[in-house]
Amino acid sequence: MSFKTIDDIKDAAGKRVLVRVDLNVPMKDGKITDDTRIRAVAPTIRDLSAMGAKVILLAHFGRPNGEVVADMSLAPVAPAVAAVVGRPVAFASDCIGAAAADAIAKLANGDILLLENTRFHKAEEKNGADFAKALAENGDAYVNDAFSAAHRAHASTEGLAHLLPAFAGRSMQAELTALSAALGQPKRPVLAVVGGAKVSSKIDLLENLVGKVDLLVIGGGMANTFLAAKGVNVGKSLCEHDLAETARKIMAAAEKAGCEIVLPVDAVVAREFKAGAANETVGLNAIPADAMMLDVGAASIETVKTKIDGAATLVWNGPLGAFEIEPFDRATVAAAQHAAARTKDGKLLSVAGGGDTVAALNHAGAAGDFSYVSTAGGAFLEWLEGKDLPGVKALGA
Repeated sequence: MSFKTIDDIKDAAGKRVLVRVDLNVPMKDGKITDDTRIRAVAPTIRDLSAMGAKVILLAHFGRPNGEVVADMSLAPVAPAVAAVVGRPVAFASDCIGAAAADAIAKLANGDILLLENTRFHKAEEKNGADFAKALAENGDAYVNDAFSAAHRAHASTEGLAHLLPAFAGRSMQAELTALSAALGQPKRPVLAVVGGAKVSSKIDLLENLVGKVDLLVIGGGMANTFLAAKGVNVGKSLCEHDLAETARKIMAAAEKAGCEIVLPVDAVVAREFKAGAANETVGLNAIPADAMMLDVGAASIETVKTKIDGAATLVWNGPLGAFEIEPFDRATVAAAQHAAARTKDGKLLSVAGGGDTVAALNHAGAAGDFSYVSTAGGAFLEWLEGKDLPGVKALGA
């Protein structure tokens, strides 16, 4: 899709620019424990400020369900934004009405203001027309830099884009560019790695991917369901036996579309789900009835590496095994490090995100060398599923 960026805002100096950001950061005892999301939107805030715009930040925090909840106020977040951006950030006690208007009236060109939690108003999540208009009264232009909230048609993520000139922020721009390169107009062959616990949570994703990618590696607990559907006895492994027919339909659709599905050829099994549990690597025809598959074995790892070597584009979502506990993190770590090395060498475009993916890649020390790692969670997954994201669609030029 085509969309305008903040570089397309004409005569930004003096304009009131409403910027939807994701500041739903983790907090403990009133202090932010991870400022990743703040750092992600900092370039947009700095650039607009440098242009002389009056930068007015819109964000949600937690799930107050339309009520004013004291410990879900964005007030403690304003100093953290200021620390990251390197400029003072004022705060207004509401996102509409007199409190917002009075605070905005005091802004000089280049100043930054954070408005209170949009979800303190029930109409936010309902995308209420009157609420969207009340927000729009405070701005001359709208910038969406919150891809992570783009799968929700809320007033501040979708409604506003129809009331003011709309633009993508730097983080949104980077996300959409990366996603387009991965599945929109990718270099082929395209390889998708999909892992995680359950097929049931990723049926839409798998059904979409088999029609778009050339190879699909399935790992984690999901692989057990596919193996069982092919007649493999998976012992006490996590497995959704009731989805065997669904798995067979996905495999049939992949064959019809010319997509090669890659399943494990060996397994690391244990009788306890705990760190350091006694384990062994066995063939698929030798999985003990009282054991669980917690990772894939060396032969499967080599197969995945070979498939990565042959790919031009990689889309990754989910771990290959129980990466949270050693030694069942080996396959995920090995494959992630291999993909990172190929990317660093300029031989692979790699895009990852959703669920435990970021944690898995960080655990492997590989995230920094991937082409792009999305922290968007639900929005990234819905994009992988081929769904329209309201907040993105509204930005279409």
